[in-house]
Amino acid sequence: MITIKTDAELNCMRESGRLTKNVLELLGKSIRVGMTTKELDKIAFDYIKSCGATPSFLGYGGYPASICASIDEMVVHGIPSDETIIKDGQLVSIDVGVIYNGWHGDAARTFMVGNVSEEKKRLVKVTEECFFKAIEHLSDGSPLGNIGYNVQTHAESNGYSVVRALVGHGIGREMHEDPSVPNYGKKGTGIRLKKGMTIAIEPMINMGSYQVDFLRDGWSVVTRDRLPSAHYENTVAITDNGVEILTL
Repeated sequence: MITIKTDAELNCMRESGRLTKNVLELLGKSIRVGMTTKELDKIAFDYIKSCGATPSFLGYGGYPASICASIDEMVVHGIPSDETIIKDGQLVSIDVGVIYNGWHGDAARTFMVGNVSEEKKRLVKVTEECFFKAIEHLSDGSPLGNIGYNVQTHAESNGYSVVRALVGHGIGREMHEDPSVPNYGKKGTGIRLKKGMTIAIEPMINMGSYQVDFLRDGWSVVTRDRLPSAHYENTVAITDNGVEILTL
């Protein structure tokens, strides 16, 4: 069921979104060659708790950490570890969720660490562009399918592919709510967006094939051809004036 948020509820989501943004900004300033992904997880956990909030991911379906930290060919859901040391030239995608006063924020960024190749830089740039293409001209009454159509069109026109096995989602009092928000599809199709809807739009763009593999840990998802992937996500609200990005 799709939930429509009141103005008061949107104000609550603005606060959880602000904290989510702050976590990612802090991690972006902290990430460096030689640190472990577990260290990043602790930074996020400590900050979230210091704000009187709760990490959305920790314990969700048994997930053991506060962030997902996915390196290079790992698309999403990389579990932070003391054994995973960040190396020069890697892409590190960080996904984080925050619960504040019962409301969720969810966002992701792909950070470029050290001397990153021009190929990887371009992938990260286009992935971010895909998000902003997704929200172009969105408003009350827009077909949901326009989001995926715009992401897919921009990604594929730049020679990349769009992950199909994973999608965006509604968000609010629950981290995952209706509707599902694919990053591919046909223009003019799907339900109509309504004022007060809040959704997480999250392009996951691969340098090679769109196909992925799910690893035995039950969480991690990697590109089947083991080429790099990038991830860019924000929680957004549909308003009278179009789209408001709550995590930026």
